[in-house]
Amino acid sequence: MECMARQTLSDEQWSKIEPLLPGKVGDSGARARDNRQFIEAVLWIARTGAPWRDLPSDLGNWHTTYTRFSRWSRTGRWQAIWQQLGSPKDLCALMIDSTVVRAHQHAAGAQKKRVNRHLADLEAG
Repeated sequence: MECMARQTLSDEQWSKIEPLLPGKVGDSGARARDNRQFIEAVLWIARTGAPWRDLPSDLGNWHTTYTRFSRWSRTGRWQAIWQQLGSPKDLCALMIDSTVVRAHQHAAGAQKKRVNRHLADLEAG
């Protein structure tokens, strides 16, 4: 299956960020032939909220994609990309990552039932 069927980025958006990405001719290191596929994979994860392991294989290996995403986060590359795409008013959608944390029922403010240890020992003994 061709990954281009899953494109999220327009060609105009891609042309704005492509020069910011590593792996161009003239850059040191390996030439990145899959930058667009990688960006599409990250956008797929952000859009669906799926775990990295559920990344479709046509968008690349989940572990390699996650490792690269993490490295780009540490170096500030994502910030440069979002700045290049425009100001927040220009964005069509806002992606927010959230994690649901459920508190244990005993953490909800109910009074705790305290047993007097001495009384419990007398009843048991």
